[in-house]
Amino acid sequence: MADGANIIITGAGSGIGRATALRFLRANWRVGLIGRHEQSLRETAANHPAAMVLPCDVTDPSAVDTAFSAAFSHWGRLDALFNNAGRTLPGNTPDQVSAKDFGDVIDVNVNGMFHCARTAFALMRKQDPQGGRIINNGSISAHVPRPGSIAYTVSKHAVTGMTRSLSLDGRPFNIACGQIDIGNAATELQRNSPSVSADPEPTMDVEVVADAVLHMASLPAGANIQFMTVMATNMPYIGRG
Repeated sequence: MADGANIIITGAGSGIGRATALRFLRANWRVGLIGRHEQSLRETAANHPAAMVLPCDVTDPSAVDTAFSAAFSHWGRLDALFNNAGRTLPGNTPDQVSAKDFGDVIDVNVNGMFHCARTAFALMRKQDPQGGRIINNGSISAHVPRPGSIAYTVSKHAVTGMTRSLSLDGRPFNIACGQIDIGNAATELQRNSPSVSADPEPTMDVEVVADAVLHMASLPAGANIQFMTVMATNMPYIGRG
């Protein structure tokens, strides 16, 4: 992907979303920043001329449509979406997870991701030349669960199904979809995730993730990374199930 391409990043006010947005800005992309808190998005943007602040709750489909339409109208094209917004719960056994809390995680991690993918897909399908790229933030929990993480694990397994369906349905329209499965990037979300043991797990710098997403988004048309796992080398992933 050449300099000057356009991407929308959800959950851009903190953590992986913020680090990735800043990495794309350094690579001369135009970046739409989506998140619930405008002030956090403005802190990410830091008055960068190529950053567009788009306050939006991804669980509200009409708000998603409005935010994406604003970016598309300004740029005239959407090249990529990093579908990153997500949430988790403190670690607990299933009987201690309320129906509301479970539903709230699914609403953000599954429904919110669908709303954004659906809207991006429609824009990429109608633009000329047709096509684009959707990158979903999965998790190693999309493959192997942690103890005490039923809501998050269910949501991330659903994301993998969404990625596969988007890849299949996007083929006729040159819309590629891939998924990055991240293990223990040093962010606030990771620090709040259920712990496998009393000992802190190894983490990696969030910039490693940002570089990986940029690589996925920068592939030439006709090439796609379907699934990528990026993790702290010594974290308990292999063999933890």
